[in-house]
Amino acid sequence: MPKNLNSLFGAQDMTVGSPIKVIAKFAIPLLIGNLAQQLYSTVDSVVVGKYCSIERNGYNGIDALSAVGVSAPIINLLLVLFIAISTGVGILVAQYFGAKDKKRLSICVGTSITLVFTAALLVTAAGVPLSRPLLTLINTPAKYYDLAAAYLQIIFWGIIGAAFYNIVSGILRGLGDSLYPLIFLLVSAGLNIVLDLWFVAGLGMGVQGVALATILAQGVSGLLCIVRLLQMKDIVEITKKNLIPKFDVCKKILKLGLPSGITQGIFSLALVMVQSLTNQMADFVPAINTAIMRVDGFAVLPAFTFGLAISTYIGQNIGAGRTDRLKPGERAALCLTLCVSAVIVLALLLFGKQFIAFFINEENTDPIVYQYVVELGGRGLKILAAGYIAMGIIQIYGGILRAAGDTLSTMVISLITTVVVRVPLAYLLAAWNSSEDWPKGHPDALFFSLLFSWLLNALLTYLRYRQGKWRQIDLVGQKSKH
Repeated sequence: MPKNLNSLFGAQDMTVGSPIKVIAKFAIPLLIGNLAQQLYSTVDSVVVGKYCSIERNGYNGIDALSAVGVSAPIINLLLVLFIAISTGVGILVAQYFGAKDKKRLSICVGTSITLVFTAALLVTAAGVPLSRPLLTLINTPAKYYDLAAAYLQIIFWGIIGAAFYNIVSGILRGLGDSLYPLIFLLVSAGLNIVLDLWFVAGLGMGVQGVALATILAQGVSGLLCIVRLLQMKDIVEITKKNLIPKFDVCKKILKLGLPSGITQGIFSLALVMVQSLTNQMADFVPAINTAIMRVDGFAVLPAFTFGLAISTYIGQNIGAGRTDRLKPGERAALCLTLCVSAVIVLALLLFGKQFIAFFINEENTDPIVYQYVVELGGRGLKILAAGYIAMGIIQIYGGILRAAGDTLSTMVISLITTVVVRVPLAYLLAAWNSSEDWPKGHPDALFFSLLFSWLLNALLTYLRYRQGKWRQIDLVGQKSKH
């Protein structure tokens, strides 16, 4: 590859250069990629909300949107193995790359590929038969129960594509290569949009169509990432020998990653419990919640992206012994995150209703239901708006802690803020503001409880960072060079 293209598309060494420049260079393509990835679930929701109708599919867009939405917490709950592997591998890859240790890097990557394949088989084996029991457990309304079950089962049959994309793209980012995963994701997202429209608007396949489009597009992105990794022979070698799992490497990956996996599992379980409350409020409330969470998916992306960027930056610099670069990197990432988050807050306050209306076909929806969904959805976004500043703090300082290997503290903080605080508070607020019109509670309870949990998480994460214990962790045996 020519030198100028290699500097753009190749692995990025974040142990040299201006911290704000290297973080921005790494984060911008990553942000575009995350936006593209978010299009998967968002396009699914928009297409079923706009193009499903009783005349053509036997159900309207509100029911289709609800079916896709109630499935999300269950999918996330069964993906904890991928989260654990991805987190552990990402930490080790960044630090081995920073330490220029090609042998251990190659063994780590090879072992992780085998772990991902095994985890994908386990998730499919568990997810397909458990789809209906889990939907029953969260009180899914009968009118879209079968739709949700069909959507879930198709997603789980094709989960291996998403698994390989997320893990292998994480490995590439740990090597400082955020542009190739972006290119592959843009191709995949474009394919997903085309297939969604063809299957749903063209062939009338409804909810099953968007599920099929998603797994096909994700399979393409996963395959492309693997091909790219195999080409990087100057940095990492994927051989049959390295693909044989090494017990000590598996142990280290899981030791580092399980706290994050458990954290995600706890978070997903909390979402399942909140979804159960949501499903009891009114038939159309899951549609409101789905639309808000799709908008939320875009709103959190800048914070999430800069969190990944600072995590890679910190990991590489710790691995290289460049502890003098840690503080400047933290300040640069925090500044970038808070500036972008402020713009997002303003947009949500000004255009919340318009964002929600984008998911619904007004012509195919009962006027009263349409008004409820748009009004309450816009109100929910305004309630959550300030939380995106807190989310920036969570992602930056949480990313620093994870990069240093202090994954346990982020797990404990998430446990406190989701299980101990968010879920009970949602039920408490729902009971407190119940009325004749809302016997199971007003939807505001869902969003105020989420906002409070974010604010508390931001405070606890920052306090843990300030303690400084993460600086004492040494995963690769490097001594500070400065």
